[in-house]
Formats: sequence, C-alpha cells, structure tokens
Amino acid sequence: MPVPVGVSVRHFHITEEHWRKIFGNVEPKKKRGLLQPGFWAAEETVTITGPKGKIDRVRLVAPWRPKTQVEVSRSDAQHLGIDAPVKGSGKLAGAAPVTITGPAGSIDVNDALIVAQRHVHFSPADAQRMRVKDGDMLRVRCGGGGPRETVFESCLARISDQFALEVHLDTDEANAAWVKNGDLAYLV
Repeated sequence: MPVPVGVSVRHFHITEEHWRKIFGNVEPKKKRGLLQPGFWAAEETVTITGPKGKIDRVRLVAPWRPKTQVEVSRSDAQHLGIDAPVKGSGKLAGAAPVTITGPAGSIDVNDALIVAQRHVHFSPADAQRMRVKDGDMLRVRCGGGGPRETVFESCLARISDQFALEVHLDTDEANAAWVKNGDLAYLV
C-alpha cells in the first residue's frame, strides 16, 4: 500500500500570545494548504537563533497551538549549536530552548526546539486497512528503485480522524533517500 511522502521542512507552530509578541496585532496570512486537513503554511516567517548561529525564513504552520514549537533537522540544530532531542510533535518536555525573532520583537522559549520524530499519519480507515495501531513503530521504505533507497526504522504511527495518509520525514531524511513531496513510500 503506497503512502505519500511529505517532507517536513524546518517550521514553527506558535501560541497566539507568542505570535502577538513577535508579530504584533496582525493575523497570519495563508500561503498554501497542506495535505493534513486544517493545517496551512503561512506567508510569515521568523528567524531562529541558537548559541552558534541563526536560520532565517522559518515558516509558520498554522493554526495556533497550545505551546510554541520549532521543528528542525539535525543539520539545522547543529548549525544553531543546539543539541535538540528527537521528539514527537507536541511532546515538548525536555525540548531545547531557542530564540524566535519576528518583525515586532523576539522571545526566548524554553522547551520549544525539536528534531521531529519521523512518523506516519493515518486516518482510522487507512490504519485499519493497513493493520496499524496508534503508537506502533513502523518500518518505511523510501526511494524505491532509486540510487539511495532507504528503509527508515522507528516511524511512529499517528492515527486520527483529523489526519490524511502521509509519512513525514525531515529534510535530512528525505535527502538521504532522495525523495521529495508526493513521492511514494511503503510500509515494510
């Protein structure tokens, strides 16, 4: 059963309170929808800063979140000089601190920066058809037939009626397997 690949480029999720501190009294503007229902990439970007460097143009993925979160690749974290842990989205206990700067100001956020654990989104119907349970750890083959075909271990299964079928890899992982958005991966 094929699963579309979604390459999760560095991005941030934010609380409305933090948004107001770094963007002021404006609303985020939608740039494009994402495959996951209800989520969209915004026009607005920020700069994230660590002890050794900064990265500009980190895009907002909306809507608001209960906690501010920044997702980067391991290469990004090294560039920033931050030892970011691998965590599931929203699981921010022990996440690394980071400074986020927008046009109206900066905030220092503890427990915000993570390397997102690779995962596969399933609707309940897709999960049932593929015999997967929420929290299962999966093996996913990417780049089939290509020069860098890779099997990724420990891909977390996430099931919700709010999800569409998609495997999320960060840019380091996608580059390792030579895959891009919309390519097909397979559970093995």
